[in-house]
Amino acid sequence: MDYKTIIFAVRDGVAHLTLNRPDAANAINLELGQELYDAALRCDEDAAVRAVLISATGKMFCGGGDLKSFAAMKDDLPAHLKLLTHYIHGAVSLFGRMDPPVITAVHGSAAGGGLGLVFGADLVIAGESARLTMAYTRAALSPDASTSFFLPRLVGLGRALDLTLTNRVLSAREALELGIVSRVVPDAELPAAAEALARQMADGPTRAFGAAKRLLRDSFNDTLETHLQAEARTIAERSRSAESREGIAAFLEKRPPRYRS
Repeated sequence: MDYKTIIFAVRDGVAHLTLNRPDAANAINLELGQELYDAALRCDEDAAVRAVLISATGKMFCGGGDLKSFAAMKDDLPAHLKLLTHYIHGAVSLFGRMDPPVITAVHGSAAGGGLGLVFGADLVIAGESARLTMAYTRAALSPDASTSFFLPRLVGLGRALDLTLTNRVLSAREALELGIVSRVVPDAELPAAAEALARQMADGPTRAFGAAKRLLRDSFNDTLETHLQAEARTIAERSRSAESREGIAAFLEKRPPRYRS
């Protein structure tokens, strides 16, 4: 598929997915939503993909939903939003459930639906001048793209309500303190730091990463006993794998593991 709103390439095990509507603040329109979903599906299906790095061109990561395109839909906007969220939500779900770790690199500002690619990522690295804001209620809209699911889990209900109702802008350091981003680096170092982190993940045990991701994400919905059973089944199943045998052997032999075949 030839993309118009994203740049997609797989290099040395890392799928680079770059939002590419810089003249429109990388805002999410229907075409971008469709292409994000298609790229997420490719990442989930391609065995060569061992990590995913989401970034953006231009001055900001993502300005949220494309309100200009929304206004043009007039009375057809409700149906349009149902279709758009179908693709965006599908992409977020795929990123959350796939084995390869998903890293999001945030520069400039991230708002609205763009935060779905931040909150739903496994690791988030931000430039020190990055800013994050929910923004939905500023346009009399409600959250989508998984933001109302992940935000209370990341920061607690009280803070999530504050950020959603007031649209308070968080600095990168505040987002780090709240657990929204994993690490903050100087702006000039963001591309290299994100690439290094993605390559580190690509060199790791991809299937074990996926199993760990799903256990952690599912823990919010399980009882203790149900989750203990899931942990027992999962670790036993992982122990059958060549990946696990290599990891144990490397540890005992005091050498770096070699997970790539």
